[in-house]
Amino acid sequence: MSDLLSPSEVQAAGESISMLRNGLNQVLIDQGPVVEKVVLAVLARGHVLLEGLPGLGKTELCKGLARLLSLPFKRLQFTPDLLPGDITGTYVLEGEKREFVFRPGPLFASLVLADEINRSSPKTQSALLEAMQERSVTVLGTTHALPRPFFVLATQNPIELEGTYPLPEAQLDRFLFRVQVPAVGAKTLATLLTQRVRGEPPAQSPVLDAAGLEKLFALVDRIHLPLPVAEYIGRLVEATHPQSPSSSDAVKRFVRYGASPRAALAMASSARAAALTRGKPNVGFDEVRDVTQAVLNHRLVLSYEAALEKVSAEQVVKALLEAVPEVARG
Repeated sequence: MSDLLSPSEVQAAGESISMLRNGLNQVLIDQGPVVEKVVLAVLARGHVLLEGLPGLGKTELCKGLARLLSLPFKRLQFTPDLLPGDITGTYVLEGEKREFVFRPGPLFASLVLADEINRSSPKTQSALLEAMQERSVTVLGTTHALPRPFFVLATQNPIELEGTYPLPEAQLDRFLFRVQVPAVGAKTLATLLTQRVRGEPPAQSPVLDAAGLEKLFALVDRIHLPLPVAEYIGRLVEATHPQSPSSSDAVKRFVRYGASPRAALAMASSARAAALTRGKPNVGFDEVRDVTQAVLNHRLVLSYEAALEKVSAEQVVKALLEAVPEVARG
């Protein structure tokens, strides 16, 4: 086990995290829960799938994050005719000797916005798998490392299904969180109209850079995960499988396939990040419960019965949290 964080380290980290959170709250007004999940994903070095209707600020949130972190940013507009080489890069003939030289694609940035990711073909979507998991791309047998850090923030419209391709389970599993971006109310709209004449977010200066992020990553890794909390994570993930003796009635009825071990790793890393944002040197049960919904809601493959009864993955995860005790019985 790594040494526990000192109070001064926790305080310094809290100041940096607070500046990042405040900056994102200026970009996306009155969407605190969404901002909080994006901050946790950054600290946990994970990718985020943002799901919501057009015009809710998903793209501006990603651009604001890049500005605040002073990271190279690229936006990818996914369309049906987008090819894998369009995002990974390809070899081109250059020079007098007409030699093949690799020309990097837009994936070679620290923060990549995959806008409307479900509008591209499965072949192009699959090109992201290696990038998201290995932080590298392989073109014509040669592997090229991507910049560090590397984050993918993808967006998709949950209701516009015509001309879209559902993301395969293997790719969904690479996203640390799926975050729902809800519609805003009249008060928020009034604030937007009075403070942003052209709808543009305020100009902002960076609050962190790559070196500062690496320090925060190292602090997250040193957050202690007690054995009882680790066992709780294990029971939660195990209980997502309908064949497990510990699964709830909701899981047995509405889930075909549960979450993978990657979900447990995601839960642990994001819970560590949550503990750091709260000034704690160790993970508690509260941090695990607070990240479980965003970690699991896209990793459960629901049954036809769930579709017929209009039961969502969020409802199943909520029932799961109520059914699985923090401390094992017996």
